[in-house]
Amino acid sequence: MTSRSSVRVVSAIGALAFVLAGCQAAPEEAPETAPEEEVVEEGSVEAVEGEATSDGFLTLYSGRSETLVQPLIDQFMEETGIDVEVRYGNTGEMAALLLEEGEATQAGVFLSQDAGALGALSQAGLFSTLPEDISSRVQPGFTSTDGSWVGVTGRARVVVYNTDMVTEEELPNTANELLEPQWSGQVGVAPTNASFQSFVTAYRVIDGEGAAEAWVSGLVANDPEYFEGNTPILEAVESGGIPLGLINHYYWYRLEAERGLDNLASRLWFTEAGDPTSMVNVTGVGILTPAQLDQDAIDFVDYMVSEAGQNYFVEQTYEYPLVDGIDAPADLPSLESLVNPDLDLSDLESLSETQELLTRFGLL
Repeated sequence: MTSRSSVRVVSAIGALAFVLAGCQAAPEEAPETAPEEEVVEEGSVEAVEGEATSDGFLTLYSGRSETLVQPLIDQFMEETGIDVEVRYGNTGEMAALLLEEGEATQAGVFLSQDAGALGALSQAGLFSTLPEDISSRVQPGFTSTDGSWVGVTGRARVVVYNTDMVTEEELPNTANELLEPQWSGQVGVAPTNASFQSFVTAYRVIDGEGAAEAWVSGLVANDPEYFEGNTPILEAVESGGIPLGLINHYYWYRLEAERGLDNLASRLWFTEAGDPTSMVNVTGVGILTPAQLDQDAIDFVDYMVSEAGQNYFVEQTYEYPLVDGIDAPADLPSLESLVNPDLDLSDLESLSETQELLTRFGLL
């Protein structure tokens, strides 16, 4: 657990960097004799003709943790012979860095923890169009509509609770029920985490700005416990430090695989379908514009949505596969039963507005 003030200092820097970077439209100075260029509308994604080439090397910016994805990257390198250099950071930091670097980035591919950051980079025109044979593999609704990025896995937001402290009958079914007096000081949240920020963004999209602001205000007033990520929340619930918290489903399934169900004090609660607390977000991947003809980048994205890549995420990280024909982890609710028809993942690109909202209430 961390104090709100310590979380605020660290995260405010990242949030401000993201917002400021997102506002950069052009370099400060341009050459006086620069030739006229064709004006491309911001956020547009164009296919580029030409033959892709390979030099056997790829720079990857990853907003996913090294623990989760490095084994798969190692597997990719072993099978393809392509050398991958990875720069790790949280998704917001990596997105902010890419917005700052722009066309000068050395990154060929960005692997993101959530759709919001992917949408923001796509809106800024930093992604190239993916080959149709790659983007078409992923189920509609879990990938970009313009082919600029593709979903890799699905992750459901859930309530994790301690069975010694809370019964199923007492558990909240909606985001608003979390604000009831009985949960004052009892709920763990991670405001700096991309998944929590996407959840708040989904709230804004589904119920409107006013409702989202009222919810954030109510959350702060209900004195939640603040953490830096999903894992610390899960550990606190498991140890009895708090009765419940908001996390992504797969963190608990990884813990179950490590310790065994009979040795866990915690369980998962899937809230009311369609509520922001049960939203399904995606991890995803896109190719940066400078690497649009980089065959190594194309091969990496292809591998993420291949049978080998999808099975890795199912078997090792317990996430939902997004490619037809790949079975989801056992005992999970069907993906279709959790999806909110009123939420388009492309709308999660308004991440900076969410960060501004959270900052206004002292959460960042």
